[in-house]
Amino acid sequence: MKKVFTTLMALAVGISAMAQGGISDEALKKIKEGYKGTPEEIALRNAISRNDINKLAVNLDSQANVDTYFSHKVPSKGITDQESSGRCWLFTGMNVLRAEMIKKYNLGPFQFSQNYSFFWDQLEKSNLFLQGIIDTKQLPADDRKVDWLFKHALGDGGQFTGVSDIITKYGLVPAEVMPETYSSNNTSRMSNLLNLKLKEFGLELREMKNDAKKLEARKLEMLGFIYRFLVLNLGEPPTEFEWTMYDAAGKPVSTKKYTPKSFYDEYVGKDLKGSYVLFMNDPTRDFYKVYEIEYDRHQYDGENWVYVNLPIEEIKKMAIASIKDSTMMYFSCDVGKFYNREKGILDVNYYDYGSLMGTEFGMDKRERILTGSSGSSHAMTLMAVDLDENGNPKKWMVENSWGMTGFKGHLIMTDEWFNEYMFRLVVDKKYVPQNILDLMEQKPTMLPPWDPMFAPEE
Repeated sequence: MKKVFTTLMALAVGISAMAQGGISDEALKKIKEGYKGTPEEIALRNAISRNDINKLAVNLDSQANVDTYFSHKVPSKGITDQESSGRCWLFTGMNVLRAEMIKKYNLGPFQFSQNYSFFWDQLEKSNLFLQGIIDTKQLPADDRKVDWLFKHALGDGGQFTGVSDIITKYGLVPAEVMPETYSSNNTSRMSNLLNLKLKEFGLELREMKNDAKKLEARKLEMLGFIYRFLVLNLGEPPTEFEWTMYDAAGKPVSTKKYTPKSFYDEYVGKDLKGSYVLFMNDPTRDFYKVYEIEYDRHQYDGENWVYVNLPIEEIKKMAIASIKDSTMMYFSCDVGKFYNREKGILDVNYYDYGSLMGTEFGMDKRERILTGSSGSSHAMTLMAVDLDENGNPKKWMVENSWGMTGFKGHLIMTDEWFNEYMFRLVVDKKYVPQNILDLMEQKPTMLPPWDPMFAPEE
């Protein structure tokens, strides 16, 4: 009886504690005082409740602050369109490579096949997941790493390491050799079904006996199903093809037979893994340090995202040097913040949410990262900067992969926006100072896959 009484008392104390943290009638009266119902507040309520907040928050003083002139700009031909897919990382990486190829061979608006590389990306990511499940078989089902693997079995987002790994292994083909399909342009259905099947496969592998040969054999059978599924949705990748090169005037230059690898070797011929340095601006971690994120790769036998964390001003110096030398860069940012889609403008002053709502939104970049309020979400090709008379950047421009949206397929960002919402930049080594290159000799600090900087660009 005493034990029952003690249990009931403990329960009562617990309920009382919960009640203290809840919203009581008295607390609700105090809360309601937050809205006074003044004529000004009523007017705001009537306006906001019937309109898009962004339309009401436009800062009229900021609309004239951004023009379309740039002192330094890398030439470009043709705007790509990823449509309803999360392949911005792939389009961005290929836009960097195609710009170099167009310039070198005086081509018209040439494009590589994104569908071809996407096919191999999805197969490699499927293997990455399945092998990850095998590697973690001895861990309990509720282990954080196992849980993370099942939650991130497959996606079409990614980053530059996917570009370098996939292209280096499988080569490239022109867009017309393996054109886009409905599923490559609209990935959600295919991705949902693949995820469902992969998770089913993952459970099966965890339940199998720990026999390496049998696990490998069963994994290959599973990948055979994935390959067939991808062929049905994306088409089968070519092993050999004939291609005619046309110059900028539309005249044929040469016609040859290629394999995807020989095409890559002839027209790109660049060591994508050894030619570039990956940079991050993450104020939550120490600068001038090297970091690696576990499982942040596209192939099991590929390379994790290994990056140097630098202050934003250091990154800008290299970006300016690259643009001045007519070389585009892989760039990623938190694109949805303070973004006017119609004009293609990214400006922290374009929308004045504070004045509209009668408050301040005061978090800085570090605080936004720590609270999950901001992170890298989209990759684009950095290709222009406007410098003042002292060589300081006023604004930047990127080539996007959303078709002819924004400013003729481009986005223009103020330098202040660049500071706040830029995260990743991939720079050719020749534009990287030696003291920064020397940092790569550090042993990277390994970060878990759930680190905020893992977020794939889509």
